[in-house]
Amino acid sequence: MRDTRESRLLLVLLVAIAFALITVDIRGGEDSPLDTPRTAAQTVFGPVEDTVATAVDPVGNAIAAIRDSDERHDRISTLERENAALKHRLGSDDRNRARVAELDKMLKTAGRGQYGIKGAEVIAIGAAQGFSWTVTIDAGSNDGIARDMTVINGDGLVGRITTVGPSTSTVVLANDPDFTVGTRLEKSGEIGFANGQGDRSLRVQLLNGKAKVKKGDRMVTFGSRADRPFVPGVPVGEVVRVDPSRGDLTRTVQVRPYVGFTKLDIVGIVVKPPRTNPRDEVLPPKPAKKPTPKVTVTVTPSGNATPGGVAQ
Repeated sequence: MRDTRESRLLLVLLVAIAFALITVDIRGGEDSPLDTPRTAAQTVFGPVEDTVATAVDPVGNAIAAIRDSDERHDRISTLERENAALKHRLGSDDRNRARVAELDKMLKTAGRGQYGIKGAEVIAIGAAQGFSWTVTIDAGSNDGIARDMTVINGDGLVGRITTVGPSTSTVVLANDPDFTVGTRLEKSGEIGFANGQGDRSLRVQLLNGKAKVKKGDRMVTFGSRADRPFVPGVPVGEVVRVDPSRGDLTRTVQVRPYVGFTKLDIVGIVVKPPRTNPRDEVLPPKPAKKPTPKVTVTVTPSGNATPGGVAQ
């Protein structure tokens, strides 16, 4: 239809009629005179609307599904990122918990031995000064560290300080082939000298060739004059093999060290020796032996043996 004066007047008239009908319908409420025509219109056009809605709904549902799918994908991606971050944090927390437990164990060991220690962290490994088993720690002369101080951790003897810088120090480990420390057997007090053998057990020569020693016996450091380089009572290891005597003046045993030298992390440098020799006090308590179950057998008059004394 062309835009003419008549068409514009008709449009204005239709709009005015529409507003008038809306006003009448609102004011009439439930008794509105337009209720009957509206019901009739709904009866006529209702099925058409339903058919159109049925035809259009799948498209709308598909669009909604695609939109929801994108939202779900975004949510899954977010959850995956959060899960990865959580796993990383949990891994870090596990590591921190392990280090706290290691530190706590070392402090308890130092407490039992009355050792004044300075904590440090292993920051490097490698040869130094001709030694083949050494580590570098992040404590030096600025921290009160000096050469020939004993180094321990929560398990026992780690080694001794060999060189000291302002902020770092080198520790030669107890399993180094050039390492030697005086030892003393638990209870019997038999003394000897332990030498490192790399990744093998420590080799200990007991000064008494007739010393009574057996597998499972434990050793601690004997101590040095003026407590340098070794303080007394530090756990060294446990006897795993006793070599044949052969009538020698000394007796050789193989000792498994308590310390795992390939997984060192936190260590303590003994900066203050104990006032008295702790002897065996620093050794961990031995696990209680499980009682051996006893079975009694009772013979009944019929000749049948019944365990526990119960006749069948």
